[in-house]
Amino acid sequence: MKVSFTTLGCKLNFAESSALGKALLEKGHTRAKQGEEADVCIINTCSVTDAADHKDRQMIHRIRRQNPNAVLVVTGCYAQLKPDEIAHIEGVDYVLGQNEKFHIAELVERLEQTAISHQQAANIFTSPIREVEDFHGAYSKDDRTRCFIKVQDGCNYFCSYCTIPLARGKSRNPSISSIIAQAKEAISGGAKELILSGVNIGDFGRSTNEHFIDLIKALDAISVPTEQGEAPFRIRISSCEPNLLSDEIIDFVAQSRHFAPHFHIPLQSGSNAVLKIMGRRYTRELFAERVAHIKAVMPNAFIGVDCMVGVRGETKECWADYVDFIESLPVSQLHVFTYSERANTRMLEMDLEVVPQREREQRSKQLHAISARKTEAFYREHQGEKATVLWEGKRINPATAPGNYLMEGFTENYIKVSCPYDKAKVNTFEEIIIRTI
Repeated sequence: MKVSFTTLGCKLNFAESSALGKALLEKGHTRAKQGEEADVCIINTCSVTDAADHKDRQMIHRIRRQNPNAVLVVTGCYAQLKPDEIAHIEGVDYVLGQNEKFHIAELVERLEQTAISHQQAANIFTSPIREVEDFHGAYSKDDRTRCFIKVQDGCNYFCSYCTIPLARGKSRNPSISSIIAQAKEAISGGAKELILSGVNIGDFGRSTNEHFIDLIKALDAISVPTEQGEAPFRIRISSCEPNLLSDEIIDFVAQSRHFAPHFHIPLQSGSNAVLKIMGRRYTRELFAERVAHIKAVMPNAFIGVDCMVGVRGETKECWADYVDFIESLPVSQLHVFTYSERANTRMLEMDLEVVPQREREQRSKQLHAISARKTEAFYREHQGEKATVLWEGKRINPATAPGNYLMEGFTENYIKVSCPYDKAKVNTFEEIIIRTI
């Protein structure tokens, strides 16, 4: 059967979609080409905000219009949290929860054998996510240059604004040995950059009595022989909670062989009062200490920060405090999220000041502006320095006639650079001098 995958949301979703696609290909099914109508359409959804839910619904309608005769399967976080809502969307045939998504290959086999087509009413298959013990490993092979390896799933934190524990379940992980095997397979397959992905990766080891520092030490020791010697690769750590990003981890990354000087740390608010309302497990002072330590041992490190704006209880005084704190940090980029009320979260039960929607949007714009300034300053700070770029695919050069292409890549400290397209350089490392505009 011809199958299409549409993935929304985080890199974890993309890794899982890739693993599911691989399982279907191994069963003899094929991927529908662009513009070709599929027999089965699978949509892996996100539900981190109301805006994400809205995008999910838009995508479901779009895929149905493009594939009017296909069986439409919706899975992912939105499907786990609101299966009945999805089942009432016209054209949806199957709704699969987070654990059930890993049985998609069996579902497609059954559809092929019984020649089942579009259903009159959606079939819902979900299970209580907090009871799920299984860990389903995955890594994305869709991008030969960059590979996202799933090292952890779920979260035990239950922050007052967040539904991720309800959508992803409790924290769990595979063994270090299984991750090493996946990493070696990916590197042998041509991957030059591994990105460790999960919901709360600093909590790694809860299922196996291991620790995140053990994992990164084992990954750094990997050696994959080739005819030319040892396969070159680097590793990035995705988002890690500040209370779990220890000095030991930071110090190890600073002297490691393969880990990039690149961190992504959730802050969510620069006000201690709001952090307490949110149920976060650190203060802004701890966050500042982590950032300072990174910069002390890796002055060239790129630091990305997750920021949320407009949560309940974020008064004007708290907001001013938040902005002042962000301005004081030597970070490189802000990933800004606007708060939206989520059902079944503790924040809705609290008697707190509600930030008007227009004010939330204004605060978001303010942080985006700060982010742009900080990123530009980071780029300029490193102008003229030597760096190693991993070149990726081509794109059209907007400054020239059609047919002329550029190629882009990122340095180890996540500075994006470009040069004229050279096919021979794709998926290779090159030492360069950083030039910025």
